[in-house]
Amino acid sequence: MASERVTDAPEEGYERGLGSRQVQMIAIGGAIGVGLFLGAGANIAKAGPSLILMYALAGVIIFFIMRALGELLLYRPVSGSFAEYSREFLGPFFGYFTGWTYWLMWVVTGMAELTAAAIYVNYWFPSIPQWVTALVFLVILFGVNLISVKLFGELEFWFSMVKVTALIGMIVIGLGVLTFGFSSAGDTAAVSNLWAFDGFFPKGIGSSLMTLQGVMFAYLAVELVGVTAGESENPEKTLPKAINTLPWRIALFYVGALTVILCVVKWTEFAPGVSPFVEAFAQIGIPAGAAIVNFVVLTAALSSCNSGMYSTGRMLRNLAESGEAPKVFTKLSSTKTPALGIFVSVCFMGIGVVLNYVVPEKAFGYVTSIATAAGIWTWLMILISHVLYRRAVEAGRLPASSFPAPGGAKCSYVAIAFLLFVTGIIAYDADARVCLYVMAGWAVALGIGWMVLKARNPQIAERRTAEFEKVG
Repeated sequence: MASERVTDAPEEGYERGLGSRQVQMIAIGGAIGVGLFLGAGANIAKAGPSLILMYALAGVIIFFIMRALGELLLYRPVSGSFAEYSREFLGPFFGYFTGWTYWLMWVVTGMAELTAAAIYVNYWFPSIPQWVTALVFLVILFGVNLISVKLFGELEFWFSMVKVTALIGMIVIGLGVLTFGFSSAGDTAAVSNLWAFDGFFPKGIGSSLMTLQGVMFAYLAVELVGVTAGESENPEKTLPKAINTLPWRIALFYVGALTVILCVVKWTEFAPGVSPFVEAFAQIGIPAGAAIVNFVVLTAALSSCNSGMYSTGRMLRNLAESGEAPKVFTKLSSTKTPALGIFVSVCFMGIGVVLNYVVPEKAFGYVTSIATAAGIWTWLMILISHVLYRRAVEAGRLPASSFPAPGGAKCSYVAIAFLLFVTGIIAYDADARVCLYVMAGWAVALGIGWMVLKARNPQIAERRTAEFEKVG
């Protein structure tokens, strides 16, 4: 029964145009974003070499989250998966709240990525205002997402390929500097740089733990592979493979890359607002190296913004189909894309352009903290849904998934505790705390919206049995 279940999913009208090659690279690219390329600079300044340990610790938790999601996806692969599972296992209100919160996460993440892209372009063209660059990129990516899911997948494939190739190149060059001592950084490059300057925890364990909120932002988007479920050609094969390769991606691209960089360049050389990868290449002295890395991190920002437009349109359609957003969002264009949902989401991302005009120096920090809080909610809903699903399986109410998470629900409990701990860190940090106020206001607004929806349509608050129909 479990083996048959994976091929059962509601036909949603989307084109199943994402092949294995594209889903794999979307999964890889989702784990490499601006949080690593730009945000790591500020976190290195706060935590020193111990940031490597923070990325490794958070990476383990992310793997727990993704295996929980994987088990749910192979039980019922649908687009808008997080909202659907929250709706099924926790009730209609949680599906509504999760869907809209995930939409918010990607809208503000899109703002952050547009801000970062504008900062990177300033590296070459400092005379161009940040808001102008942000607006141009917003319009271009909007056009790409309207054409077809295949074009989105192809663009995302090449964006991710650039990021992966650059990170591997950075690691190889860094290892060469450490081994053979070439370049202007060769004389000072050493593994001992990890502890030679006030130890591995130079600012104390407390300061290191405070970076976890920024570290978790770096991992936002790894769950995007779940949104592709409704448009994957062969979800029962591509999704498990994409999720199971997550540990080595984290080990190589986060832990590995940061370890090499901090061995080549001592941690005291890094500062907030400057990509550690750009700084490392500049110190190594490779001609045009810093410019090349700047192009790569620009690609990373555009990749994430591209993914944001993709996921927000799908989530709005999922909400509309459940009666939790205007029905007009259920319509697909002639190319089978939720064009109106993407358009509305892009309009909200345009607020990021305004922020770049009003407060260009603070825009990135504001939106990343809000995105992190929204992401933590989404991850918590995945984990809690997984725990409830496992209970239903053990009670014989639901069939077992063909991709069970190792350790069952135990790892999900550990991940829930960790995410609550990170939320406590955000509440403790005066600068980051503002995002919790924003989320509280968001919760009130959604609560009022839910009461209005119930008044108009009382059936919306009734639990509905998940439908399973053959695809194709």
